[in-house]
Amino acid sequence: MPGMDALDVRLVELLSENPRVGVLELARLAGVARATVSARLERLQSSGVITGYGPTIDLAAAGYPVQAIATLEVAQGRLEDVASLLAEMPGVLEAVATTGTHDVVCRLAAASNEELQSVLLDLSRSDVIRRSTSVVVLSVLIPPRTLPLLQQERRPSPRRAPSFRG
Repeated sequence: MPGMDALDVRLVELLSENPRVGVLELARLAGVARATVSARLERLQSSGVITGYGPTIDLAAAGYPVQAIATLEVAQGRLEDVASLLAEMPGVLEAVATTGTHDVVCRLAAASNEELQSVLLDLSRSDVIRRSTSVVVLSVLIPPRTLPLLQQERRPSPRRAPSFRG
């Protein structure tokens, strides 16, 4: 995909504000034809830009008020094994391989401090993790987001007619 233009970003904004909106209403809000919206959404999905339409979950309200960030040092050549281990642990919300002192950074959630401690102990017992460090999250200052990044630059607006008419 060559990139997102202003209409693509506008559609993502509208979907973020109204995640259950239909294509017809999305077209009305964006001021474009329904077929245009359908084609754009199909392209954004097939190119992997839009990866889902799931609900956003408040972990504290769902019974998991304790969150932590853990950094892991992985045994040499065992990154895939760590990925498998972390994928099996329900309390691991996200994990990314990184450069620098630590090999993996992951975000954890638990129902209590005791449950978090249990997750951290399970990590430390693994033979593929050499060392872990964790910090408890006190509050979320900026939740996961993508729109500000997409909105930061001016993007060209789509042409209303084929270029040969212009």
